[in-house]
Amino acid sequence: MQQWKLILAYDGTPYHGWQVQPGLSTIQGLLADAIHRTTGERVLPQGSGRTDTGVHALGQVASFALVAPIPPTNLRRALNRCLPPSIRILNAEAVQPEFHARHSALRKTYEYRIFPLRPVPGHFQPLAAMDSNICPPTLAPYVWPCPWPLSLDALNHAARHVLGTHDFTTFAAADPDLATRADSGPAHSPIRSISHSQWSTADGLFLYRVTADGFLHHMVRNLVGTFVQAGAHRLPPGSIPTLLAARSRAAAGPTAPASGLFLVSVEYPDLAPSTLYLAPEL
Repeated sequence: MQQWKLILAYDGTPYHGWQVQPGLSTIQGLLADAIHRTTGERVLPQGSGRTDTGVHALGQVASFALVAPIPPTNLRRALNRCLPPSIRILNAEAVQPEFHARHSALRKTYEYRIFPLRPVPGHFQPLAAMDSNICPPTLAPYVWPCPWPLSLDALNHAARHVLGTHDFTTFAAADPDLATRADSGPAHSPIRSISHSQWSTADGLFLYRVTADGFLHHMVRNLVGTFVQAGAHRLPPGSIPTLLAARSRAAAGPTAPASGLFLVSVEYPDLAPSTLYLAPEL
């Protein structure tokens, strides 16, 4: 059998997340159906992480094994013909038998996008020729229309405190499925290492980029929800270490909406990051 690695981009808006769920439309389920229609084989592709309902991907990675011999380009084209336009296979390649999209991953990068309904005067210009109090309907499924004016300096002050290795229990979803929903790393451990955590602005949006060796369930969205509290001066930016030390979900801010979250890329040993193209301009 040949092991395969796919790189996918998708709009998560119409789907109930990555993982197969009975009676619901999911990315994993639709991909498995497309593989079956293409090759006649029933496999369950494994993703680098289980994105939630409404979360998007620019560089999700999936792996699976096939018996049928098929050129990579033909496999990519055939799968794209079977998938809806909101899911695209960007690349398909044959890889070593031991490759696994989740277990082999070294680092993942996510981006979160915020449309400020009340931009801070003088910080940056809102989208040109557009009422800054209204989020355009074409943009709404891909951002968080945030109601508070935000300070970029305060956002970055807060974001710097999560760099390094920490126990992220405070920023993990407090649900009974937490152990099985961990993105990567030992499922029983809340310890993760963040190597990049920074806010910026572009095209009228606040953008948060974070890279880590793995993420707990809802971890990025919980970080963003808490940072926004700091950026809106509803929480001291310097309080993040205290929140981490509390190891209690109740200590942190609210969970940011799924719509603004994008899985950008996944990195593997001796491989380039999975993103093979630049994200389209908003």
